[in-house]
Amino acid sequence: MEKYVCDLCGYVYDPAAGDPGGGIKPGTPFKDILDSWVCPLCGAAKSAFSPAV
Repeated sequence: MEKYVCDLCGYVYDPAAGDPGGGIKPGTPFKDILDSWVCPLCGAAKSAFSPAV
């Protein structure tokens, strides 16, 4: 599964880890996260993320 990075603060969403604090279970692909989810570090919208290189 592909990792995504926040364009504003650099936080990397790793599907293997998920975001337990944000209610996202480990193993959840980025595309399956609700659009209302925000970056746990800076609060940026999901739309502010890009695929990690």
